[in-house]
Amino acid sequence: MKNLFAGTLIPGVLALIGVVAIVLWSNVGPVGPLEARVPGLDRPKVADTQAELKPLVGKLTKFAAAAPAAPVLPGAWPGFRGNRFDGIAEPGVPLARQWPAAGPAVLWSIGLGEGHAGAAVWNGRVFVLDYDRNASADALRCFTLATGTELWRFAYPVAIKRNHGMSRTVPAVTDKYIVALGPKCHVSCLNPTTGELYWLIDLVRQFGATVPPWYAGQCPLIDGERAILAPGGSALLVALDCRTGKVVWKSPNPRAWTMTHASIMPMEFAGKRMFVYCGKGGVAGVSADDGSILWDTTDWKISIATVPSPVILPGGRIFLSGGYNSGAMMLQLERSKDKIVAKTLYKLGAGVFGSTQHTPIFYQGHLYGVREKDKQFVCLDPDGRVLWSSGSQHRFGLGPYLIADGLIYVLNDEGRLTLAEATAKGYRQLAQAQVLAGPDSWGAMALVAGRLLARDSTRMVCLEVMKKP
Repeated sequence: MKNLFAGTLIPGVLALIGVVAIVLWSNVGPVGPLEARVPGLDRPKVADTQAELKPLVGKLTKFAAAAPAAPVLPGAWPGFRGNRFDGIAEPGVPLARQWPAAGPAVLWSIGLGEGHAGAAVWNGRVFVLDYDRNASADALRCFTLATGTELWRFAYPVAIKRNHGMSRTVPAVTDKYIVALGPKCHVSCLNPTTGELYWLIDLVRQFGATVPPWYAGQCPLIDGERAILAPGGSALLVALDCRTGKVVWKSPNPRAWTMTHASIMPMEFAGKRMFVYCGKGGVAGVSADDGSILWDTTDWKISIATVPSPVILPGGRIFLSGGYNSGAMMLQLERSKDKIVAKTLYKLGAGVFGSTQHTPIFYQGHLYGVREKDKQFVCLDPDGRVLWSSGSQHRFGLGPYLIADGLIYVLNDEGRLTLAEATAKGYRQLAQAQVLAGPDSWGAMALVAGRLLARDSTRMVCLEVMKKP
């Protein structure tokens, strides 16, 4: 009897309490106004000014020159892909079309921490973002182009574990500023002559950036007095004042794209200057004036790692390529009333063309690059048709390439440098030499004043490639 009473009365009481609670809840309004959820804006709040951050500490070291001041050599390679962001050296010193049996002369050589960071060159100086494993610190180093003598280095402590190398970005430099982005998204801006620090920030802490797999590979861009970066997080792109580090503008990030290994490319279209960036999930064009998003598309996605940067072609075309079987794609920008829209012109399968690591070059109306599937160097027309490939006997790996004086310089993984003609008529190899010991000769090259700067995982060499009288 007792069990029967408990089994009928207690459930009834609980049911009555539930009905009363529902009635009371339904007659109570919300405690505050409800707001619609906007994708990408629901992350934890991050610091928005440098004053909110614990200061990062760096140290400048200057070195006494071992010899009298070297002459300042003409020309520049002021950042990733050179003067015009296209991987093509400015006309200047005529270059040799053949090499001695031993290869180009090595003018100087320096040891580096393990990584793939390439060099920028300005006013006769070479700038490399290195990693010092003994000190556990990022180190921005300055050398003379003429002799390789180290002039100064600026370092700040960052604990990094080996992950296919450490540093892998190219600084951006002008007469007034040098901006470098470290493996864990620390950004520094200094005076390129003296090494004096202007500011040092952490994109993770200030903008909620996510450090990409294999560390940051994005190379910074300087646009006049502004440093342009793509942190993702609370802002897809940001413009920072080079002298103060203060935010000039921030782009919205409605799709919550995160940082990739690709770099930002400037572009002009329909009277507007913009920055084109491949985020994790798509591609966007951002206004250079105020950071507003002018257009975006999700047609281009790479599942594992987005590494090559957009290639800007005439007429509003943008060529995109990637590895991991993603192939390639051509976008066409168009004006639609008061908007810009990006349409997909064509897609290429990975067997036709795709690039795992380095960005193809558009030269004299044609695209050049190393195809992921068979590691052959190929030439395509702007409509995606393969005009030639280097053949199975001429394969390359994940190494860099550039074009200068009508010549292609391409470096394979093991440090073998190949010289070929930059022509759409066919693959014409001119010379080849082992210039580095390897392995992983992946860092972007630079060519200034007849001197080619190349590196493997632990050493950089300066090669004399100019034409002899």
